Amino acid sequence: MFKPIRLGIIFTIMAIMLTIYVSALYRMQIYEERPTEEELFPLRPIIRAVTMTAARGNIYDRNGVLLASGRPSYKITLNRDTMVEYPNARRNEIVRELVFTSMDEGVQYNDSFPITKGAPFTYMTNMTTSQRVQLEAYIAFFEQLDPDITASDLLAWMRGHYGIDFTTSITEARLIIGVRYEIEMRAILHNLPPYVFADDVSTHFISNISERSLDGVFIESSYVREYHTANAPHLIGYIGPIPYEEYERYNDLGYPADAIVGITGAEYVFEEALRGINGFQYEWTNTAGSVVDITSQVEPIPGQHVYLTIDIGLQVAAEDALRSHIESSNLEIDEENEKITGGAVVVSDVWTGEVLAAATYPSYNRFTLSQDAPTLFNDPNKPMVNRATQELYSPGSTFKMITGLAALRHGIVGRHTIINDVGIYDVYESFQPTCWIFPTYRVGHGNLDIVEAITCSCNYFFISCSDRIAGGGESGAEAIAEVALEFGLGRKTGIEIPDLAGILATPEWKETELDEGWWRADTLQVSFGQGFNRFTPIQMANYVATIANGGTLYNMSVLRRLVSSDMSEVLYTHEPTIISEFPETSYLEIIREGMQLVTRSRNGTANRVFGDYPIDVAAKTGTVQIETEDINTGVFVCYAPTESPEIAISIVIERGGSGSAVMDIARVILDYYFGSEMTAFTVPFGELIP
Repeated sequence: MFKPIRLGIIFTIMAIMLTIYVSALYRMQIYEERPTEEELFPLRPIIRAVTMTAARGNIYDRNGVLLASGRPSYKITLNRDTMVEYPNARRNEIVRELVFTSMDEGVQYNDSFPITKGAPFTYMTNMTTSQRVQLEAYIAFFEQLDPDITASDLLAWMRGHYGIDFTTSITEARLIIGVRYEIEMRAILHNLPPYVFADDVSTHFISNISERSLDGVFIESSYVREYHTANAPHLIGYIGPIPYEEYERYNDLGYPADAIVGITGAEYVFEEALRGINGFQYEWTNTAGSVVDITSQVEPIPGQHVYLTIDIGLQVAAEDALRSHIESSNLEIDEENEKITGGAVVVSDVWTGEVLAAATYPSYNRFTLSQDAPTLFNDPNKPMVNRATQELYSPGSTFKMITGLAALRHGIVGRHTIINDVGIYDVYESFQPTCWIFPTYRVGHGNLDIVEAITCSCNYFFISCSDRIAGGGESGAEAIAEVALEFGLGRKTGIEIPDLAGILATPEWKETELDEGWWRADTLQVSFGQGFNRFTPIQMANYVATIANGGTLYNMSVLRRLVSSDMSEVLYTHEPTIISEFPETSYLEIIREGMQLVTRSRNGTANRVFGDYPIDVAAKTGTVQIETEDINTGVFVCYAPTESPEIAISIVIERGGSGSAVMDIARVILDYYFGSEMTAFTVPFGELIP
């Protein structure tokens, strides 16, 4: 039983507590402001090391015309470490809002998940090597997934894995999955660069995203490469994320995983000069991406500027002439398998080895490369290949000057030695090659000296010479190859962009590569430009340039100079580099005499186009018979002016018919070169070169 005093104490205590509680509640509701959600649940500050991208150096042509430059821009990145702190539902909502905001504003975002975005959902047939490697790594990471899982089953599994509500349509789920996949791949493959959701976004889009305060979504500054010409794509090249297969190499060079690097052309080979040195700063941010403080800032150092050896005006002329010739020729051809499949043109300075122009067909549009890439990389005509430096062709009759020089060197012929071309070389029963006119007229060219043989491109003359050079056979082939090597055939040209060494046919080569012995017939074939020899158009341009300049073989180059980022200092200037010198200059005079008559003599194979040309041109035509083709490849080489050479040109047209059929391309190029003022023209920043 409670005593009254005890009850009084209890009620007194309860009254005091109630008074305190009511007073506190009254004070909080009437006199004090309520704390905000941020005050109740403060956002955890995050420190981020942010790379400050260095401005990439510009690329100019030899006359200072701007070809490529950079401009400041912004990119949207997603931070996985921040997003994993939230439940799936919140992460999916962030991604959904980001994706649909991008789609509403027409902003292209990065989604490399190789399953189609619409039903029926299938794996992309044109996925890249990088996409395939990442997909395989993803499936292997989750052991419950069958390596042969179908695209629709994988999509269904990922929907559950990422906790995407089944009230969400499958099409919308696919969009969310694409971004979630990109983020998770960074945890599965640690060598992948951070995920950039969107590049080069507008300030309006940035403002829109900032207002939404999406957790884990960050805005960073960057530079965007801007090209000022659609021409010379294979020479200038393009940039992109580090290719998966080159990650280790760039990692060893100290590149961050998310670096943008040169992929092809000058962008690739001069990457380290162009890239500059990135800066960095440490940012304190909250989880909503707002920067609270910046510490330890190191400014970036811009890259150097590259001046190429090409003249962009001449490059445009060469590309236009090549494209016009091929496309107009193809319009006249009904059968698809008879159409010209491609070609290349190279123009070089005969005294320096500098490449003035290098055109290849088919080519690609740098401005639509990302959209066209799947088609371009699967095109059987290989538009992404630089045919000027990375495609091999038989030289045809343009090789006859090499055989002629070997014959002169070994005393087989002199300037006035006569050989009677009877049409068919019937010394051997098993192989009896003919002169090119024999199948049509059943006769040969008759009595010819070496100059006349070059003029009318007599097969018989050079076949006969090769059969006696160093005793013919294997020794004769080696003697001819020795001369070819002195003119840069069968060796890399030294140019900075990737090129091939070609195939210089010798008995040793045939034994090593084909596991076959050398036949005397092989030497006869080589002598007039058929057989196993295969060279690049740039090698053939250097070969004819060496004839033009008196026998000096130069390293070829596309780099004219390097200039500091502030344009205050020239860091490098190209100086001609001699590889070798042909000693018998008197023999070259004989060869040049024949090449000049190719254009000036009534019997010359290039007289139709250059017979009345106002500038003296020395040339040689070539027709290549390909065993697997019914239509010959056309080859043409020339230099001009004859007495004081300046430029050399090589042209190869696949299924072009003959060298005489393609030499009109050379005339267009020479018209531009000798007809222009040769002065630099300027283009307003951001506009295309016409």
